[in-house]
Amino acid sequence: MQMLLFVTPTERNGTLFFHAFLAKESQQWNSDEWTQALQDPTTSYAATVISVYQTPVQESFNLIRDKEYLEKEKKEKPVTHIYSKLVLNILDHKDSLPKKEIPPDIAQVLSYSPKGEYLPVVYIDLLGCRLADLVPVNQTMKDFPVELVYSPISFGKLRLWMQFSAAMHTLRQMGFTEKDIDELKGIFADTNIVLLCVTFIVAALHMLFDFLAFKNDIYFWRDRENMVGLSSRTLLWRAFSQFVIFLYLVDENTSLLVVIPAAIGTLIEVWKVTKAYRITLEWINGVPRLNFGQSANQEEAETEQYDSLSMKYLSYVLYPLCVGGAIYSLFYTSHRSWYSWGLQSMVNGVYAFGFLFMLPQLFVNYKLKSVAHLPWRAFMYKAFNTFIDDIFAFIITMPTAHRVACFRDDAVFLIYLYQRWLYPVDKKRMNEFGATGEENQQITEEDKKDK
Repeated sequence: MQMLLFVTPTERNGTLFFHAFLAKESQQWNSDEWTQALQDPTTSYAATVISVYQTPVQESFNLIRDKEYLEKEKKEKPVTHIYSKLVLNILDHKDSLPKKEIPPDIAQVLSYSPKGEYLPVVYIDLLGCRLADLVPVNQTMKDFPVELVYSPISFGKLRLWMQFSAAMHTLRQMGFTEKDIDELKGIFADTNIVLLCVTFIVAALHMLFDFLAFKNDIYFWRDRENMVGLSSRTLLWRAFSQFVIFLYLVDENTSLLVVIPAAIGTLIEVWKVTKAYRITLEWINGVPRLNFGQSANQEEAETEQYDSLSMKYLSYVLYPLCVGGAIYSLFYTSHRSWYSWGLQSMVNGVYAFGFLFMLPQLFVNYKLKSVAHLPWRAFMYKAFNTFIDDIFAFIITMPTAHRVACFRDDAVFLIYLYQRWLYPVDKKRMNEFGATGEENQQITEEDKKDK
């Protein structure tokens, strides 16, 4: 690693190139020897653009004391940024490759000496150039330092890295933002190759469990006709919190690997609320109107009573802490905007007290001494994903609060598992289709006799 100092950086949307040469060693580099080295057919060469024209990243500030900074942020215009870190790889291979059978992906970087020998490959690793390394250029800047990191590279890794770079270019053409591409760069460039392979396997399992959890959750609630044993307030809270978390992840420019499942989960939670409260949409003379279903039956009323009692005690603790946390954050924490502060305050309440809002359902389970009313298959898929999220929390870039919430959910599922062990399934209790376990077993036995 070496620090280089560049004089007179580019300004006014100029383009700055970085040129790398690998030449024979010389005792003294004067202008003549430098010119001769550049013209030498045995000199290896590579170049890339290290300047980017973009709007500076919005910084956080105190909304109360730094009001003039807010006006400044609104007037920000795109400026030239330069990468403060570059990764230089050199491949000095001794392998023999047939000239007419060279893989196309590696042929573009290979060059030959007059004797027909392969020259060392100089490769500038763009996967190592992250958005966090960009430094804005201003008119007062006369020079700037660049950290040059050198490391040798193998033939196989060079081909793999070139394939990754080509994939990044394709994603950019498909409309992916630089932020999304930068997140993928972080997985490839900042992660050990073994851990990278594990990440691919874990990501595939995460997508599978996400799909199975969504499918079983929809299947459970699609034919649900009552809310016996289920906390409607917990459902309402989960829909609200999921929506707030989705907005927060978008505001924090979180990876799409986290945002997309959050968006799907939000839609499902809102749909479940419409099922729980029997909400239907009707159009009367072209005007939409929401209709609410009939009041609950006796069993649902019992569940609602326990649900209301648990929420009553929680509200005594929850509301003062949320308001106090929001006021403290306003005066002593930096934010990018008033919207960011409001969203941050709500999401802190969601994350910090999300565990408390799972208590109404736990309380209902305790009072009814049963967990047969819960969608356990969907719960288990979500539990698997929760433990997978614990692994992703250290790999994928995400807000710290969301990272801590992954471990909070572990405790919730462990408590549910304990209640499942504590309260065995009561076969006499009616399920969501109005049938008991004994009736289902009797029907199954009759079917076997008929056969």
